[in-house]
Amino acid sequence: MDVIDRKLLELLQGDVTMPVAELAQRVNLSQTPCWKRVQRLKETGVIRAQVALCDPKKLGVGTTVFVAVRTNQHTQSWADEFTRAVRDMPEVVEVYRMSGETDYLLRVVVADIDDYDRVYKQLIRAVPIYDVSSSFAMEQIKYSTALPVRPASDA
Repeated sequence: MDVIDRKLLELLQGDVTMPVAELAQRVNLSQTPCWKRVQRLKETGVIRAQVALCDPKKLGVGTTVFVAVRTNQHTQSWADEFTRAVRDMPEVVEVYRMSGETDYLLRVVVADIDDYDRVYKQLIRAVPIYDVSSSFAMEQIKYSTALPVRPASDA
């Protein structure tokens, strides 16, 4: 990736619906080479998907809960079962396997505390869990889906 590819990525992360003509103008290319670069970024997997970002409150899931999960079963079969369980729960929007005292960290979006309790009960029915700790987000200070696009020398 060169400087132009990186600029395209910055622009597309801000607004993927930007017309090719505007993209091309902003990176000082003609439209066809610009379009070909964007297609290459898609084909090589640099651009994984194009999505619509929805307002959680308007969808009735304005409460964010961070859930720390600890297990005392560190087997592949337990991990597979846990992975299947959280993948099938639409309220669980992110899952990370962690180092340290927490084994997994989940970001869950729900309507309210009662709705989270339903999700919690579904999770503990799905797989045996040693400990679950939930923290409710009080305020979202920063949220971005855009990744930093570093210069080629830093990549």
